[in-house]
Amino acid sequence: MPHKVAVITEIFRASIALKSASVTVLSEPIAEAAGKLVDCLRQGHKILSCGNGGSAADAQHFSSEMLNRFERDREGFAAIALTTDASTLTSIANDYDFSQVFSKQVKALGHAGDILLVFSTSGASPNVVKAIEAAHARLMHVILVTGRDGGHAARALRAGDVELRVPSNTTARIQEVHLTIIHCLCELIDDELIGDKT
Repeated sequence: MPHKVAVITEIFRASIALKSASVTVLSEPIAEAAGKLVDCLRQGHKILSCGNGGSAADAQHFSSEMLNRFERDREGFAAIALTTDASTLTSIANDYDFSQVFSKQVKALGHAGDILLVFSTSGASPNVVKAIEAAHARLMHVILVTGRDGGHAARALRAGDVELRVPSNTTARIQEVHLTIIHCLCELIDDELIGDKT
């Protein structure tokens, strides 16, 4: 039991330490990203989100908070997770290539003024890089939530895009901060579009 408690304690301490480090690095970029998302929604556009594995869950988490509610009752905001339609994902992967599972959806669903919100702990996945390229071709801005060195995804960004890079190389700790980023974005969007809680 003492060993297990020590492991648990270390995980909590590492998570707390990374969040403390991240708030200094990420507060302004998160505020900038939230502003872009608010402008997108105010102008009647939508947010498309994507990612792989745990990052797919993050994409779905964000869109669910938008479409339903976050912490306050309100009408839904336009958001689509590109990770949820098994028939679409498997048909694209089967007929073309897994690297196109998001980009083909962006090309079909994305329009100028929409935003692509990408979650990737490494930024190395070919399908998220292709999604970013497809978004740019559709005149969409990109918000990239990542970690490590940002990978090829970070290098694919253009002027007007925002990267939220967690300063860590540990996937689990990065994902924990990604969840906090999602909640920050949701709170800031609600504050702007339905009013401050106070």
